[in-house]
Amino acid sequence: MVLLTVLDILLVIVGGAGMIYQGACIVISLFSKPVRFPDAPMDKRYAVLISARNESKVIGNLIDCIHAQTYPRELIDIWLVADNCTDDTADVVRAMGCHVVERHNDKLIGKGYALTYLLDHMVDEGLADTYDAYFVFDADNKLDKHYFEEMNKAFQSGFRILTSYRNSVNLNDNWVSSGSALWFIRESRFLNNSRMLFGSSCHVGGTGFMFSKEVMKRNKGWKFHLLTEDLEFTMDSVLHGDRVGYCGSAVLYDEQPVTFAQSWRQRLRWSKGFLQVFRYYGPSLIRRAVRERDFSAVDFTLLLCPFTVLGVVRMILGALFAAFGFVSWSSQLGALAGWTNGIVLSVLGMMALAGLTIVAERGQIGATNKELFAYVLAFPIYMLSYVPISFQAIFSKAQWKPIQHKG
Repeated sequence: MVLLTVLDILLVIVGGAGMIYQGACIVISLFSKPVRFPDAPMDKRYAVLISARNESKVIGNLIDCIHAQTYPRELIDIWLVADNCTDDTADVVRAMGCHVVERHNDKLIGKGYALTYLLDHMVDEGLADTYDAYFVFDADNKLDKHYFEEMNKAFQSGFRILTSYRNSVNLNDNWVSSGSALWFIRESRFLNNSRMLFGSSCHVGGTGFMFSKEVMKRNKGWKFHLLTEDLEFTMDSVLHGDRVGYCGSAVLYDEQPVTFAQSWRQRLRWSKGFLQVFRYYGPSLIRRAVRERDFSAVDFTLLLCPFTVLGVVRMILGALFAAFGFVSWSSQLGALAGWTNGIVLSVLGMMALAGLTIVAERGQIGATNKELFAYVLAFPIYMLSYVPISFQAIFSKAQWKPIQHKG
């Protein structure tokens, strides 16, 4: 009985704190000017790191975007690791004047291992020290032509780790791609933007981020190999006292999954990765939040908190306690009814959040008003599917698998 009460209180407090924080971020972001960085000399040398597996159809688009930057082309070197490729990705990239390292390892699979292999090669060849910082992109990305110029301003203002605005090339393909795209746009516009205004650390997404040579040396290249290596990198950086910055004027375009099966598989990996990161970094984040009163640690503790796991544990314990007569079935049915009401309110809140994201970022979203209205209605379906996905992640052995891109 006491255990159930403790779990109920924990879910209410942590869940309520998360909702209040999200609401505060939205309000602050809507009524405050975004952080802008002063002009800076374009004299830093950057390396672009790309992990690609059978991406010959799309990789040329990203390389063309990098070559077309307003930042001096001679100060940007492109390094690609052709990771277990069976197509001509490596040849395509070499023909475009880029550095290529081929990797063949069917045991250690995933982007994290590929980046480790690539940076280790650069270090061994004595080339890593020639760069001031490193950008990480996915092969299907496209960039605004001012991307490097804007990120350079933020880098030269003092940030050692930076992330950027994540848009989508195919938001208006269907409700699946729109759900994913709106989620990332929301994170850029309302979360990372507000974190900058609060003076706290931002969340590095899986693509479109950079880190300095000093950070690379501290990490001895790239040491992050969990299913969500970007989130792992963020947590490690926060625990080292770094403030991850956000440059909203640097716009990246990502390709989202268009089938529900692809999206499910991708989000299952992310959900499993969140559980992994919470297991390895959660206790340290909580200690840092308490001992050093680090708001970034509090923020990311809320982000990592496994609400679905706690909810499942609460339901199972409630059913067991009722079956053995420790509590009444009516009390547990009442709790279930309360959760159902919460889900209904969540659906309405998600629709409002999707609509608010579209209104706030209408200039960045390429879709008709009719399409956007439909996507607002479909957004709760996309988000609620995270419930069974998160439940499956508790028991599954999710692995990294490539998603085919059409470009």
